[in-house]
Amino acid sequence: MTRRGQAGGRALPRSRPTLVWSSVAQRRRVARGLDLVEERLVAVASEYPGALGEACRATLTAGGKRVRPLLTLLCARRDEPAGEPVLRAAAAVELLHMATLVHDDVLDRAELRRGCPTVAYQYGPAVAVSAGNYLLARAFSELVGAGDPSAVDLFAATAVGLSQGEVLQRAEAHDVDVEVDQYIRRCQHKTADLFSAACSLGALLSGQEEEAAAAVGRYGRLIGLAFQVFDDILDCSGDQAATGKRPGTDVRDGTVTLPMIYALEARPELAEILRRPDPSDGDVGTVLRGVEQTGALARARADALRYIEDARAVLAACPDTIEHGLLEQVAAQVVDRYS
Repeated sequence: MTRRGQAGGRALPRSRPTLVWSSVAQRRRVARGLDLVEERLVAVASEYPGALGEACRATLTAGGKRVRPLLTLLCARRDEPAGEPVLRAAAAVELLHMATLVHDDVLDRAELRRGCPTVAYQYGPAVAVSAGNYLLARAFSELVGAGDPSAVDLFAATAVGLSQGEVLQRAEAHDVDVEVDQYIRRCQHKTADLFSAACSLGALLSGQEEEAAAAVGRYGRLIGLAFQVFDDILDCSGDQAATGKRPGTDVRDGTVTLPMIYALEARPELAEILRRPDPSDGDVGTVLRGVEQTGALARARADALRYIEDARAVLAACPDTIEHGLLEQVAAQVVDRYS
């Protein structure tokens, strides 16, 4: 039984990152690539009727800027339109990302995602798990069609890492002794490795050297780490109307993030709340105020900015076959999410 519309949210509009183009030809080439990727995603979501198809379409239309497919396109050769292998990879990374979101919402029993009801809330956990599994399978079938075994190996390793990251997050729930390096390892698996793969696949499948693919992969990993740290900052300080989810979700789930790790150093009494399996709204508010009052948000933001600067340094050493200027703008917009 579905519960459409009962979560009270409204989907955030899907918009692409705002980029400054160096030429009309560049804008047309990238925009055309994104349009073709979107067509592939729509085709996947339209393959099945009934609840499964509806669940996939709900995931597809629930906001999002398609940052990962954009990275794939920007790390491909800039002197030619994206070929089918690159388009397949761009679609695959977004399908894998979508699958993880659906599964995460089942595990978290989340009602809202990007301001609208989650698939798990609308259709129930059984349909949501099936939809996530389907999107995962289709991600692999998209990439297999690119015809490059090394790309499939990279993608498979990334998918395994995503699962490992989720297991780490569950194992470390309510663990107030989590250290910064453990947190970073979790972020690498859950977020940064997919950013890295998105970049490397664009380079590999457009015929660039393995060294170039590795270099853009390092850029993507650093961008992904910054992205996750900023996301965790927003969970402690963001506005629901802007983020599409309730502030303090991580506190409620027992996920100890970087701002909380830093806050605990100054306010160890917060540990008692973070250990609770079902904290009250008042408890959550106490932790969020503690995070703000201790300067933990500023420390976490400084760490994220260092990742961005490191990413820019890596990008400067990457080959000139990729879209350096646009990738620089993507790095800046990761910061703008929080500013």
